[in-house]
Amino acid sequence: MMTENPKRVAAVQMATSPNVEANLLEAEKLVAEAAEAGAGLVVLPENFAFMGKRDAEMLDLRERDGEGPLQRFLAQMAKRRRIWLVGGAIPLEADQPDRMRAACLIYDDQGRRVARYDKIHLFDVHLPGTEERYVESQTIQPGNQAVVVDSPFGKLGVAVCYDLRFPELFRKMLDQGMEMIVLPAAFTAITGKAHWEALVRARAIENLSYVVAAAQGGYHMNGRETYGHSMIVDPWGNILDHRPRGAGVVVGKIDQASQHNTRSAFPSLLHRQIRCQ
Repeated sequence: MMTENPKRVAAVQMATSPNVEANLLEAEKLVAEAAEAGAGLVVLPENFAFMGKRDAEMLDLRERDGEGPLQRFLAQMAKRRRIWLVGGAIPLEADQPDRMRAACLIYDDQGRRVARYDKIHLFDVHLPGTEERYVESQTIQPGNQAVVVDSPFGKLGVAVCYDLRFPELFRKMLDQGMEMIVLPAAFTAITGKAHWEALVRARAIENLSYVVAAAQGGYHMNGRETYGHSMIVDPWGNILDHRPRGAGVVVGKIDQASQHNTRSAFPSLLHRQIRCQ
């Protein structure tokens, strides 16, 4: 889908607390700031609504698919601000009663939900040289479907946080026509410092795609520190805007005509010899 060029997109950065009401007020303020800056597409970070002391606390916020206060908030914000809104990741009911789906929901500028992506890759790691351990599989049931959705900003491929480390997912989305990656995330301070920028820019460069990466960034009441550095990257790997730490918004212009010219002049995507099955 071609668009008028250029258009503005934005990534929201937060340092989410265990207070849902306060988090939603903060998210509303930052989405408004992005919309007032001219962004027609806004991406919220992973877990924008809640970060508690234990992952299991998120289970209490689970909603049925299609109903619940977090989903109403996202729909209302998209409609009120007349933007496309990528709703970070929120907890939806899973098949198993003791787990949830980490669902990234996309709403159009009329407040209609147009896509749902369930996080596929779960962060089950022990960070080397530290006591930090994460076992998302204890509370999250993984998804199994890549998602690409048509939008006025091109075809959006959706990924969440740890998904960023698995290039085969993005190749799968590329085979579905992906032109932009929307990436809500909450990278740790340690892994973010080591790998965040390199991975975000690599996904942009190798797929000749825009990336709108919205991160958690700062110290949280649960004792966790997230890396931040939300950024918007163009298909050549240039960082158009970025925010190191703290709550705020990054905004960048996308130009689909330029992207298509780049893909034509530098046709690496046509030179692929190995395809995902």
